[in-house]
Amino acid sequence: MLTRILDLFKTHAPEPLPEPDAKLALGALMVRVAKSDAHYKLEEISLIDRLLARMNDIGPIEAAKMRALCEKIEAEAPTTRKFALLIRETVSHDARVDAHEALWQVMLADGVRRAEEDSVVSQVREALGLSQEECDAAHERASST
Repeated sequence: MLTRILDLFKTHAPEPLPEPDAKLALGALMVRVAKSDAHYKLEEISLIDRLLARMNDIGPIEAAKMRALCEKIEAEAPTTRKFALLIRETVSHDARVDAHEALWQVMLADGVRRAEEDSVVSQVREALGLSQEECDAAHERASST
C-alpha cells in the first residue's frame, strides 16, 4: 500500500513531443509571434485557435488542443528560421503566403505592433522565401480582417 502511495509522488517523464510537421510548425510560429512581446494575450490565443480550426478544417476543441501542443513545441523549439524552413520545404507558395498572413493576423490581434513581433515576422518572411511585396500584401489583408 505504501509503495502505491509513494508511486503517486514520483515524477513521470513527459511523453515526447511529436516532430512538427508544417501544420504544427505554423501553429508554433503563431504562438512564437504572439509571445515575442512577452504579452501572450487572450485575443491572440483566441485568434490562433480560430486560425488553426479554419486552416486545418477542425473544430474548436481540436484547435485548442492543437494550439496547446504548439505551445509546448514552441517552448522547446528550434530557431524561428528552422520552423519556417520546414513550412517552406513542405507546402506550396500560396500556402506559405497564407501562413505569413496568419502570422500578421496574430501580430495585429492585440492592436499593438511591437518591434519584437516585427522581427519574428520578418525572419519568417525571409525563411519562407517571400518577397517584401508579398509580405506587404499579406499585411494589408490581415489589417482589413
